Amino acid sequence: MAERDVVVVGATGAVGRTMLSILEARNFPVGELRLMASARSAGQKVSTRWGEIEVEDLVDANPAGMDIALFSAGGARSKEHAPRFVEEGVLVVDNSSAFRMDPDVPLVVAQVNDHAAADHQGIIANPNCTTMVLMMAAGPLHRTHRIRRMVATTYQSVSGSGMAGMEGLADEAAALIKDRDALAKGGWVDPSEGLYERPIGFNVLPMAGTVTEHGYTDEEWKLVNETRKILDAPDIAVEPTCVRVPVMVGHGIAASIFFDRPLDAATARAALG
Repeated sequence: MAERDVVVVGATGAVGRTMLSILEARNFPVGELRLMASARSAGQKVSTRWGEIEVEDLVDANPAGMDIALFSAGGARSKEHAPRFVEEGVLVVDNSSAFRMDPDVPLVVAQVNDHAAADHQGIIANPNCTTMVLMMAAGPLHRTHRIRRMVATTYQSVSGSGMAGMEGLADEAAALIKDRDALAKGGWVDPSEGLYERPIGFNVLPMAGTVTEHGYTDEEWKLVNETRKILDAPDIAVEPTCVRVPVMVGHGIAASIFFDRPLDAATARAALG
């Protein structure tokens, strides 16, 4: 593959850092690498295999001449800045929810609906983390036996809330561990400011995200709508429950999938490879 000039937007956040580590681990053919973030992070130096790179202020940065921009700076910044990157001829791959349900923006999961990426108009969206994982199993099965209903429960780590989530869990757990007797009796610590409505330290929260007008949380609603778009199956019934768990990194999903006709185990294993 020819070298590509790459921008990572939101480079100092948890996902941005992971993007950098994956570019390195996969030996992606990066020509020039630029890092962008909010004004608060501008000027920081980040060490990469391509050298020490200074973080630029996204608002002031000119992306002209770059090939690919990996956005993970939140939906508001994506909506504001991704279009001007596209105007400069940069392909935007956006990790936020800003464009996922836009009918003109493909929502892509590698190995599930790669073909959809070919129809982009400058922006390609990737789905929410839990949707992406579920599609790795549901997608191949849907190609052999059409899915008509899914019941899915997710167990989502605090990394889904970024660095604030991980720092909040660490702080709360540290406070609780000092009083193990109280902890064993269901100890309480004040929740981290601006994080969740209840403490997450040694706790399970039966509500990941905020409640929408539909009665689901936004995390659950993403699972419903994104599944339908990725599988190009608007009639699939999706019944989600999203739970926040006191784990730093790593989500789990338990799903029951119902098909339009019987599916035996051997066929399912073959489809999943």
